[in-house]
Order: sequence, then structure tokens, then C-alpha cells
Amino acid sequence: MAALSGGAPWRTGWLPALRLARCSSKAVTRHWKAMHLQRQKLMAVTEYLPPRPPGPERCLRPPQQPRQEDNGYARLLRRQVEEVFRDSRMVAVCQYNAMPGEDVVLLRHYLRKHNIEVKFVLNEIVRPVLSQSRYRNLLPLFVGRNILLVSPETKAKEMLRVLKGVPQVNLLGACIDDTILSRQGVENFAKLPPLEASQGQTLGALALLPSQMCSLLQRGAAHLTALLDRHIQQLREGAGQGETPTGPDSPQSPGTP
Repeated sequence: MAALSGGAPWRTGWLPALRLARCSSKAVTRHWKAMHLQRQKLMAVTEYLPPRPPGPERCLRPPQQPRQEDNGYARLLRRQVEEVFRDSRMVAVCQYNAMPGEDVVLLRHYLRKHNIEVKFVLNEIVRPVLSQSRYRNLLPLFVGRNILLVSPETKAKEMLRVLKGVPQVNLLGACIDDTILSRQGVENFAKLPPLEASQGQTLGALALLPSQMCSLLQRGAAHLTALLDRHIQQLREGAGQGETPTGPDSPQSPGTP
């Protein structure tokens, strides 16, 4: 040991050949620790408690929203919608999908030939008008973008013929002569004959019954008259045969030569 611990020249700047290195994970120094009792009390005391409502939510009165005043342009549009429903015998509600402007111009042209106009309306304008009128049952139809096809005449057949070639416009319902019809109802209405033909058929049917009744009532009297005439004719023939002489010199009438 003395020799090793001596000041030998070979120990100068010597390092060990083996060096220990720690490769494991770091030690976890933060563990869950229960909160101190006094801190728990402080947190419980200072916890925020929202105020409770005075009653259940369904019993509370909804907040009043400020009423928005309508401008003059909105009132003008609503007045125009009222005039359309009042002056038109046929008002059809259609769903309008995007289509080129040229197709819209052609649609207007074909419909105008049959005296049918196309009206682009907003749901914000139409719904308040319909909710206060007798056409409130049309409200479920005004959901998306819609157009109105109006006419002073009931041109349902011509309208369906034009819409058949325009798939971007779908018929939802119509109001014809103050009667609300579905799409199927409009198609059935278009199959009916014209009003003049229906009136002629009705008048013919009404006139047929009185004429038949009159002929039945007069048949007995006519038959009796014919029997009496035949009886009188037979009596005259019998009387003429009884007065005719059998001799060759029969008297002639004064008028014969």
C-alpha cells in the first residue's frame, strides 16, 4: 500500500477505465397529495353559486324582443301580394331551382302566351300576408325559394304542359277559384272539360228530365184522343154503310152532275 500510495510517477493524470452511468428514467418527484383541510374549507366557502331562477323555466315569460318597424318598400310588396291573391283566379306555388337566364326568359314567354304571369316573391313578404288571410293553409309550401304563377283564368292544363318541359320548376300546389289544391288535385282539375262544355252538358241533362216527364204526361191524353178519333171514324163508316141503297137507281147527291 505504501508503494502504491507513494508519489509514483505513473499515477499522474490517471483515470479509471470503468465509469458507471445511470440510464434509467428520472425519479418521479410530483405525486398526488391531498389538499389541506383548511384549503378545502376555503375553496368550499369561496365557490361560486349561480342564483336560482324564481320559478321553472316553462313558467317564465319569454323576453320581449324589440319590434322592428317595416319600411315602406316591404309594405308595398305585401300590398302587391294581396292584390295578386285577390284579383287572380289561379295562383300556383312552385319550387324554383337555379336555372340560366335564357331559360327563365323562355319560361316567361311560353306562359305569357296563355295569359300566365311569373312572380318572384320572398317568404318574408308572403308568409305574414297569408297568415292573416283565408289562404293560411298554403304556408307550409313557402319554405325554400318559390315563385308564383298567377292568371285571371283557370289555365291549369296549359300551365302543366309548359312546366313539363322545365324540370327546374316543380309545382307544389295551387289555389284555383278560392279552392286550395295539391299537385294531384291540379292534375285532376286539368283533366276536366272546359266550363262552357260542362255548362252545356248540365243544361242538357236538366232539360232532358222535364221533356221526358212532359212526354209521359201527354202520352195518356194522346192515346185517348187517338182511340176516340178511331171510334168516331168507325161509327161514321158504320152509319154510311147502313144508309147506302141496294138498288141500281141510287139517288145522287145534289152536287154531282
